[in-house]
Amino acid sequence: MLVTSKPSVRERQHPTIRQLADCIESTWQKYLQLEPYYLPPELGYVEGKLEGEKLAIENRCYQTPQFRKLHLELAKVGEMLDILHCVMFPRSEYALPMFGTDLVGGRGQISAAIVDLSPVSDNLTLPDSYFQALRRLPQVTFSQPRELPKWADIFSEFCLFVRPINAEEEASFLSRVQSFLEIHCQQAIAASPVLPEQQAQVLAGQHYYCSKQQQNDKTRRVLEKAFGAEWTENYMTKVLFDREE
Repeated sequence: MLVTSKPSVRERQHPTIRQLADCIESTWQKYLQLEPYYLPPELGYVEGKLEGEKLAIENRCYQTPQFRKLHLELAKVGEMLDILHCVMFPRSEYALPMFGTDLVGGRGQISAAIVDLSPVSDNLTLPDSYFQALRRLPQVTFSQPRELPKWADIFSEFCLFVRPINAEEEASFLSRVQSFLEIHCQQAIAASPVLPEQQAQVLAGQHYYCSKQQQNDKTRRVLEKAFGAEWTENYMTKVLFDREE
């Protein structure tokens, strides 16, 4: 059963980030059979200091028959920075893309918003059922599209990376995230397990995705300043982008 009480970090975040966090969890609850996922208590809620400001991180994790881990991270740095990070890690029995979304806000404004269903196949293409469902979504236009980093070959052609300039664009982004989530949940429920000999290929694709995400220097620098290099390496490889063996 999904915990319904809101975490303290969420209550103090930018309204759009709060709305997205609520949207993600309500969509999971609507479509998936959520069960608790074990996360060490010391990693569920973490506090540190960043440039004199308090950094608070709160993690929520679940698992389902199709997903070994659903991870929602909310972070706040004083009044300077609000962050939402979410990744859904499929079980190796299912050849499903990696859903991921991030929102970054500062001083009352969203500076970065990204969402994608990232392929994990050898040729980095989405399953046809996903491709067709995503292609049917209505076109959305944003005033300030952003450029993906150089390491980001993992993202699909449907990846949306923008800087929303007003409440209308923020709402449009939230709607697109919900559409991606609903497609993903529906496709996952309908998916059949792969053959045992195909699981290694699924895992290899997920490992490649995680290895690329771990190259995100901005995330690493923020965490290292607050918690040190050793803690950051452990957090990025065991919580943010852990790999199923």
